[in-house]
Amino acid sequence: MTLYRQREKFNKLSIKIGVICSKVPLSANQWTLVSLIPAIIAVYFLVKEQFLAAAILFFISAAIDLVDGSVARVTGTVSKFGAYLDTIVDRYVEGMIVFGLLFASLPEFFIPAYAWIFLYFFGSLMTTYAKASAKEKELVIEGKELKGGILERAERLIILFVGILLAVINPLYLVFVLIILAVLSNITALQRILLAKKFADKSREKH
Repeated sequence: MTLYRQREKFNKLSIKIGVICSKVPLSANQWTLVSLIPAIIAVYFLVKEQFLAAAILFFISAAIDLVDGSVARVTGTVSKFGAYLDTIVDRYVEGMIVFGLLFASLPEFFIPAYAWIFLYFFGSLMTTYAKASAKEKELVIEGKELKGGILERAERLIILFVGILLAVINPLYLVFVLIILAVLSNITALQRILLAKKFADKSREKH
């Protein structure tokens, strides 16, 4: 079961986080933008192959990403643009981490590490695009987004975080994690494409 289905369980914690962080003179959207800062610094440490520091900063960026939504709910400033900005920044953060990995000297496993990185990031992009395109083409139920699949964004980033931590022990472990991400992210994209086709077939039957 993917993490997005479990979000209701974290509502109370989210409210507490929002109450605490709303005391800081930053709007929800500003919190969103702040999450870029540790991600940018993490890139530097990835290039330097200081994986522990990179992992810590990656974690901080992800933690700040949780704050913006909590602050928006507590302060009553939830907006469509805020949700949009959050989505855009999320992709920038993931892209920055991937960019940093390209400069790290990771060992080859059947094919060069940068090829696994590309396959992972391509699968990530296709997972997102499959959802966006399905909504644009109205291949969804009552305007809802096409979600689901074996690997949502939250799972991807958790696995990537673990991989960067494992690189402290041996960079080859990070390559293994990238291979897992490459395979599962592309499977997820395919799952969403099949879900869209299934909905399209049902719609055709009704007409």
